[in-house]
Amino acid sequence: MPAQIISGKTISAQVRGRLKEEVEGMRMTHPNFKPGLVVLQIGISAVHMKLPRTATENEVMHRVMEVNEDSKIHGLIVQLPLDSIHTINTERIINSVAPEKDVDGLTSINAGKLARGDLGDCFIPCTPNGCMELIKQTGVSLAGKRAVVIGRSKIVGAPMHDLLLWNHATVLTCHSKTADLASEVGKADILVTGIGKPEMVRGEWLKDGAIVIDCGINTITDNNRPSGKRIVGDVHYDSAKDKAAFITPVPGGVGPMTVAMLMQNTVLSAKHFLQAQEPGKWNISYTKLNLQRPVPSDVTISRSCAPKPIECLAKEVGLFSDEVELYGRTKAKIQLKTIDRLQAQPDGKYVVVTGITPTPLGEGKSTTTIGLVQALGAHLKLNAFACVRQPSQGPTFGIKGGAAGGGYSQVIPMEEFNLHLTGDIHAITAANNLVAAAIDARMFHEATQSDKALFNRLVPLIGGQRKFSPVQICRLEKLGIKKVDPSELTEEEIACFVRLDIDPESITWQRVLDTNDRFLRKITIGQSPTEKGFTRTAQFDITVASEIMAVLALTTSLADMKERLAKMVVATSRSGQPVTTEDLGVCGALAVLMRDAIKPNLMQTLEGNPVFVHAGPFANIAHGNSSILADKIALKLVGPQGFVVTEAGFGADIGMEKFFNIKCRYSGLKPHVVVLVATVRALKMHGGGPTVTAGTPLPKEYIEENLALLEAGCSNMRKQVENAQLFGVPVVVAVNSFKTDTKAELDLICKLAKEAGAFDAVHCSHWADGGAGAADLARAVQKAADLPNSFRFLYDIELPIVDKIRIIAQKIYGADDIELLPEAQHKVDLYSKQGFASLPICMAKTHLSLSHDAEKKGVPTGFVLPIRDIRASVGAGFLYPLVGTMPTIPGLPTRPCFYDIDLDTESGEVHGLF
Repeated sequence: MPAQIISGKTISAQVRGRLKEEVEGMRMTHPNFKPGLVVLQIGISAVHMKLPRTATENEVMHRVMEVNEDSKIHGLIVQLPLDSIHTINTERIINSVAPEKDVDGLTSINAGKLARGDLGDCFIPCTPNGCMELIKQTGVSLAGKRAVVIGRSKIVGAPMHDLLLWNHATVLTCHSKTADLASEVGKADILVTGIGKPEMVRGEWLKDGAIVIDCGINTITDNNRPSGKRIVGDVHYDSAKDKAAFITPVPGGVGPMTVAMLMQNTVLSAKHFLQAQEPGKWNISYTKLNLQRPVPSDVTISRSCAPKPIECLAKEVGLFSDEVELYGRTKAKIQLKTIDRLQAQPDGKYVVVTGITPTPLGEGKSTTTIGLVQALGAHLKLNAFACVRQPSQGPTFGIKGGAAGGGYSQVIPMEEFNLHLTGDIHAITAANNLVAAAIDARMFHEATQSDKALFNRLVPLIGGQRKFSPVQICRLEKLGIKKVDPSELTEEEIACFVRLDIDPESITWQRVLDTNDRFLRKITIGQSPTEKGFTRTAQFDITVASEIMAVLALTTSLADMKERLAKMVVATSRSGQPVTTEDLGVCGALAVLMRDAIKPNLMQTLEGNPVFVHAGPFANIAHGNSSILADKIALKLVGPQGFVVTEAGFGADIGMEKFFNIKCRYSGLKPHVVVLVATVRALKMHGGGPTVTAGTPLPKEYIEENLALLEAGCSNMRKQVENAQLFGVPVVVAVNSFKTDTKAELDLICKLAKEAGAFDAVHCSHWADGGAGAADLARAVQKAADLPNSFRFLYDIELPIVDKIRIIAQKIYGADDIELLPEAQHKVDLYSKQGFASLPICMAKTHLSLSHDAEKKGVPTGFVLPIRDIRASVGAGFLYPLVGTMPTIPGLPTRPCFYDIDLDTESGEVHGLF
């Protein structure tokens, strides 16, 4: 009876149909996902990645590494031979393919696993895998059968031997040196050939009823064919089909199955990829703290803990290698394409850490933020991400020191956190000062040139033709001039186009420097003879006060940042029109300077939790929160049961209010919990305790138990709890304890906080104990996050400017009313006329009191809030009223922090910092 034909075409079609269903199943949960395969070939036509015959080994390696790093590609096969004019080590190239993408199964790792019998943990080479599929289709059990494999190549023979062996056949591999090959073939229940000799195996060699799988592809002469050639296998088909029970034809047998198995391996690789990158599925290792008593200095603690390589942490939290840009071993930038990849995934729980009205010493919001994340992650085993601001160099080298947290709850390495990090603040400095230079240069040129001369320079003749740049087209459209040919403009239109006509008295844009330099608070610019007497009074602000910093923190994409940068208003024309960076033609250059700064920076806590450090806007003239982009990426990465903890600057009346009304308004994110940080010393100050001054010992009232003083001061905490509840978000009070606090004092605060409406109140020791000291806080936050949430904004954005200011003053600060001084009233009229009235409000006032007077502690009443001026950050997207007398940016003190800072030139270590 003739052998049954095992059709590779039929079976491969069945395999392809099954794979199509599997891919459709994957796309049900990941709509934009599809398995990706790259074929790398040299010297022949390639459908995908084709390299020229001149490619060197290093060039090939580089392309392989690119594919290894590409998260959209799940399979890579290297087409052999590598037909290059240069000598290339084929084994080195093959083994450079990432094992998880080696869908050909040829790397030493996959081959070794197959040889060891780890069939479920490796990729099986496609041809042997296809052969096994064909054998299985016969219905014949392999167990105990005698199998002969002719050929021992790494692609077919050797892996075929292993595959048959681990499927319980008794296997013999034959080759060119095998004696009496016909006799060995005659014993085979199953024969697989891959020797590359046309029709070598004759039918009379075969055992009756054998299964014959012919992998050979050989060309022989056939004068009956138009081509003069015919493809045959290693087996003489016509004689073999009468003895075998099953046989594969050539072509149409193993060939289609090889392609089908390549597809199957690629789909399998894609499945593994999705399983490994399942949202919220972290495989993170935490660092165990070695707590010391007494608690050492922050920098000693930081250096005592070896941080994980940042690329390892990135992988642990579900970031792909091609989304991570390394800046050394302990910090990295994360590409914004991560948001697109995770767009369909649910967000985690969103927690904001704020505080009562603080003392000048600060009450530990940053430390609590880090301690809470350490507790949620390392101790409650929940995915937890911290999102904090980047500190300014000004306070770092001036009077404050670092902002990495403290004690055993800090971001490490603290030197890198507190110094340049990845250069974002320097990028803002460069961008800000480019705008300042453009303003003065434009005013100078307008003052010294005619309309025609200005036009000829702004739209120069190049190659005999004038052409508007894209940003100039935008200016023309803004002016209502619908022309794109420079030669068509009238003299009047040219005058409108070339003259911004900036009123020097209206310039709001200042130069910046990331240093506390008191002598730049007020300067005269333009004193060089080359400026022809065009001097004016100006000033330097600190870099983090730049509107560009606020833009960075509030932007939601690269396109959104570019648009915001273009909308920044720098001055007003003499006719009352706002002048923007787009009018200056500088907005595109700003986007270029900021293109890397927009990517969040990844670092870690002492216990190995992930931290995004991104943006650092001041909390008085700006909104005082880290970036929306960092929060959004983190919320996707932690998964629906995870937590993102971010910090709002200053007290709840400032940072928290702006977090809700400005940041959440632009991000569209809804917070689940407010953590309100309180301390015994701050509450005693609000109860009438003596003044607290940085750098001097605490008065005895703060280090001795005094429940009456403490209870009186808890009025401030009660008011801040009420402020948080205005937004419909549950509050957990974290009492940041110090060694001088007594249990009775801590318990009193917790009792009064709950009476004020807090969901819970716990005292914490994370500064001394790390995450373990905030475990109770973490459990309270976890419970509060499951409560019903009725988040709402404090005011309607479309209300008039004055009404929005009044709502904040009365509901958050407790003022009776507001008073607009003449300059503030003028700005209300101006901004309303210019179309900025619908922007949210960002109040700029002292952080040391609920009122405008820093000396008024507790909960002041019966006061009218004076608004002396209002300024516009149109690009960032808010108006900021100046309340009362604002303190200036501090200068360097008599003995600044940098007196103690030095560099060990042998070890490279920083000494004396923080």
